[in-house]
Amino acid sequence: MTEISPRDGDALAIVDVQNDFCAGGALAVPDGDAVVPIVNRLASAFALTVLTQDWHTPGHISFASTHGREPFDTIALPYGAQLLWPDHCVMGSDGAAFHPELAVPTAQMVVRKGFHPQVDSYSAFMEADRRTPTGLAGYLRERGVTRLFVCGLATDFCVAWTAVDGRKAGFDVAVVEDACRAIDQGGSLAKAWDDMTRLGVVRLGAGDLVAA
Repeated sequence: MTEISPRDGDALAIVDVQNDFCAGGALAVPDGDAVVPIVNRLASAFALTVLTQDWHTPGHISFASTHGREPFDTIALPYGAQLLWPDHCVMGSDGAAFHPELAVPTAQMVVRKGFHPQVDSYSAFMEADRRTPTGLAGYLRERGVTRLFVCGLATDFCVAWTAVDGRKAGFDVAVVEDACRAIDQGGSLAKAWDDMTRLGVVRLGAGDLVAA
């Protein structure tokens, strides 16, 4: 991979670098904290950065406790199969807050997702019902963005869904692999990379970005 210099028309999406996805959190991604310094360095290279924030209602439909089930069970919902999670990133909670060492003062937008109580949301672009947009695509287009770099947590869920939906929305998309960490539940990481690669998502490292 040749070095890429962030330019006009580029944006960085920093996905869900929140306490509940880091060490000690309710849904800690293995080694999740390790992305924080890399993400901070990446953000300094971009004129436009966007943060996403998981922001669930209490008793959210994606929580195992809501259904009296165990985390990582799967149930059928009107919009399809739903993997059930431990309660996490409940709106206003400390777990939903950004990691305290995340330092992106130049971020210009925060996209909150998962706040509809009856539908889950992984992607920064579209709720899991695949019908309800977040508004991010329109925002990026109005800002003149054509190429989106994605990093954060977790590679195989919110990062991958964001990258895939970014491609479907017409953006060139690259995932900064070493600025992400995965849950890897039941082969989910390999499937995520297959899905992303098939749609033309570029896979690179932070070192491929000049000044990163």
